[in-house]
Amino acid sequence: MGTQKSTESVKQITYLAGALKAPRITEAAGRMADQARDAGWSFEDYLAAVLEREVSARNASGAELRIKAAGFPARKTLEDFDWDAQPTARQQVAALASGGFLLEAQNVVLLGPPGTGKTHLATALGIVAARHGHRVLFATATDWVTRLTDAHRQGNLPRELARLRRYGLIIVDEVGYLPFEQDAANLFFQLVSSRYEHASLILTSNLPFSGWGGVFGDQAVAAAMIDRIVHHADVLTLKGASYRLRGRGIDSLPSIKTQDPAD
Repeated sequence: MGTQKSTESVKQITYLAGALKAPRITEAAGRMADQARDAGWSFEDYLAAVLEREVSARNASGAELRIKAAGFPARKTLEDFDWDAQPTARQQVAALASGGFLLEAQNVVLLGPPGTGKTHLATALGIVAARHGHRVLFATATDWVTRLTDAHRQGNLPRELARLRRYGLIIVDEVGYLPFEQDAANLFFQLVSSRYEHASLILTSNLPFSGWGGVFGDQAVAAAMIDRIVHHADVLTLKGASYRLRGRGIDSLPSIKTQDPAD
């Protein structure tokens, strides 16, 4: 009689889990039933344990989907970053990894010469954000401008900016590698303005803020943009030679500046 009742219960759990679109509940319920009986769990403890397994699995699955949808050029994590090359950034990045900056719609700016790990850290923080449940999009500054230009030409810019605000984090890589024409600079400014105090940005640049006027072709536009970006932001300055040049007998690149990039 007990075995028959158990079989019927399993069938019912399987049906209900399918109806809830949570098929993993069936496996967790069966696997944990003996453990619950042996340990003398209450019904509430058993139910909580089964649901906890489902939520954990669903969160992990959702995070993986968000990571794949973000458009990262490669998967980079904080664990595989070379902290020996950037020891001064470690504490600040560790604080950012808690994800608190996303809840407060704060920004992160990573400045420094090429090859010092800016894109790696931006990607790693983006993956952290995805695991915290936030939608993320990654693209270079040039690609973002292309996207906004296309939306503007189609008359869809306000709708596109509103859609992008639904992403908890947008990553803009390589600001300053190529200068923008005036129209493109204005579109980029609108992206920054639309997210100001609404959602977070991570930006990377090989130029100090003082060089952004040349990138955007207008000192006033650059100043207004920087003002909105850094008002609620952590600015990290990475230093040193490119890791790509290690062991090649090359100590520096022409673009590496002696001044502090944040100046």
